Amino acid sequence: MGINPRKSLGQHFLVANGVINIITRAAQIQSTDTILEVGPGLGILTRELVKQTPNVIAIELDEQLANALSDRIQSKGLKVIAEDARKVDIKAVTRGLPYKLISNLPYYAAGPILRHFLESDHPPETAVIMLQREVAKQMVAKPGHMSLVSIGTQIYGAIRIVSFIPSSAFYPKPNVTSAIVKIETYKNPLVEYANRESFFSVVKAGFSAPRKQLRNALAQGLKVSTAIAGDHLTSAGIEPEARPSTLSLENWIALHLIIHGRAT
Repeated sequence: MGINPRKSLGQHFLVANGVINIITRAAQIQSTDTILEVGPGLGILTRELVKQTPNVIAIELDEQLANALSDRIQSKGLKVIAEDARKVDIKAVTRGLPYKLISNLPYYAAGPILRHFLESDHPPETAVIMLQREVAKQMVAKPGHMSLVSIGTQIYGAIRIVSFIPSSAFYPKPNVTSAIVKIETYKNPLVEYANRESFFSVVKAGFSAPRKQLRNALAQGLKVSTAIAGDHLTSAGIEPEARPSTLSLENWIALHLIIHGRAT
């Protein structure tokens, strides 16, 4: 292929054209859309994106790949940025315009990259991303199977798994199955940007001892008495004996409101 994948960057290049079609259909790209692609790799997806819109921004950490991409795809509609997607100034690179995030996320950095975009004050309108199947399943979990990952993504938008993708779609083949996930972010945030730190402090406290009754886990995480923790839960309409994984997103929002005494 001319370029050797770097293990240190967890590179698994997407090489299956059929998967490209699944991604672009899910993204519902319009010719006026601005697309931000993270980790374009060999550019197989990028090549299709520039056919559909003249506004594609590709962010690639590997400088060799970034330079090769600019040479390989000669398009005025493509801007390649050699930078770490976990640190990129989103408003600056998108010029503050609405955008769609499309990415075959590297497994080792999928969480930090996705959080950087979803938690920013300029999140994507839509994200179509590929990541490890088990992580994708956590993201779409229902009460009874909820986790920090579930809450940490569902708070930002409606999420669904579009398709599972076999390892044969990549070079080199990873040892796991992947999944394409679509996130349509909420126009009106469930938790305002200024209150997210306090919201997640409550959620993390609750999951600090996920196998314990929530009253005990919350007391441990917030460093308060079990009586106070129990009162918070009861006031939020939650059984103190419940396990953290059984709570819905709405339960956590209500609990945050009780503990911090302000609207989300």
